[in-house]
Amino acid sequence: MSLKAGKSLLLITDTLLLLYWVAVAVEAIPEESAFRDYSEPMMQAWNWSFLPLDLAAVLFGFAGVYLMRVGHRHGSLVLTIGLTLTFCAGFMALSFWAFYGDFNPGWWISNAVLMVVPVIVFVALVLDRPAGEGTGA
Repeated sequence: MSLKAGKSLLLITDTLLLLYWVAVAVEAIPEESAFRDYSEPMMQAWNWSFLPLDLAAVLFGFAGVYLMRVGHRHGSLVLTIGLTLTFCAGFMALSFWAFYGDFNPGWWISNAVLMVVPVIVFVALVLDRPAGEGTGA
């Protein structure tokens, strides 16, 4: 995948992540579509604990794409931070679901996307770098 396509995929992923939080905030997720024990206070607290991580991931992802577009020298670093945070959000959620023993395909797939997209974009980013860049050469 090209870096340009990867960045577009990341922007879509980050936008959907923001839309998820809007849906959570306005309580638009139907109980039958929610994850197991969704209405329990502890599960609500667990879910909301991801908000700062997810917002940081989106902020760094959007900023990194923008900075790379305008040719800022730190664009790829900012993007890499966003990719790392996005990956971690998906990884932490899937780890929890695995330990909790809840294998709802909808929640697993959406969180797996949060892991796979950053890997795809990171590989494209590494392959796109000119020879010698970042090596001090």
